[in-house]
Amino acid sequence: MIKSMTGFGRGEINNEKVKINVEMKSVNHRYCEIVLRMPRLLNVLEDRIKRVIQKRIARGRVEVYIKIELCGENRALVRADGELAASYLKALTELNSKFNLPGEIKISKLLQLPGVFNLEEPEEDVELWWPTLESTLHHALDGLMQMRIKEGKQLSEDVVVRAKRISEMVAQIERRSPVVVEEYRERLKQRLKDILEQGNLDPSRLEGEVVIFAERSSITEEIVRLGSHLTQLAGCLNSDESVGRKMDFLLQEMNREINTIASKASDLTINSLVVEVKSELEKIREQIQNME
Repeated sequence: MIKSMTGFGRGEINNEKVKINVEMKSVNHRYCEIVLRMPRLLNVLEDRIKRVIQKRIARGRVEVYIKIELCGENRALVRADGELAASYLKALTELNSKFNLPGEIKISKLLQLPGVFNLEEPEEDVELWWPTLESTLHHALDGLMQMRIKEGKQLSEDVVVRAKRISEMVAQIERRSPVVVEEYRERLKQRLKDILEQGNLDPSRLEGEVVIFAERSSITEEIVRLGSHLTQLAGCLNSDESVGRKMDFLLQEMNREINTIASKASDLTINSLVVEVKSELEKIREQIQNME
């Protein structure tokens, strides 16, 4: 099933020691890029976190936000540095006395000075948190993947409709191609009649010119290749693998074939259909940019 590269997921798990919250959002990207925003104490688990995500996501930029709150005895404590506060107070008192400064020295002033209060986190082996963190990551990934699959289904349905239109227009071009040769035969015949006063035509010369034109304007190969590319495109839409880049390549090839048809066929009807096909291909390309 086709998946979009856009999505959001959230997971949260609490136990008696720790509360972990994980949020993920993903957007379009050519490759799989994972950006982690988490407390520094989790840096040792960075590689493992990325591997968990990479097992389920092949393409897209994934931003991961991890928050950890310690509970119970593991909760962080606020410590006051009394000696440092006393040193600050002594220095402030001396300055106040020396320069006869107005105002009083209040506790609020000390609170603003660096180092007076410190947040102390107890020593903890982060390895003990890994099973809980891994489970939370999977909860967030489940939500993210659900959104990506839902949007991918909508993208796929739109591509199917547009591919069907292209197939119908290619069939019209194929039916029109022999008519173009026949119309050329009639135009050439009329021109030759106008040139020759007696109106006597050399049938072999006429047929030779028509054959040359037919060979030069033949679009059979391009039609066959377009049909093949459309079949492969349909196959990609039913694949469980990451196919965004393959589909993008197929669209490039289809654009090349339709441009060749336009250059070969000197016909307003075919050229008009070519414009419509290119318009649909561009719309499919825009959809594919968001497919994994």
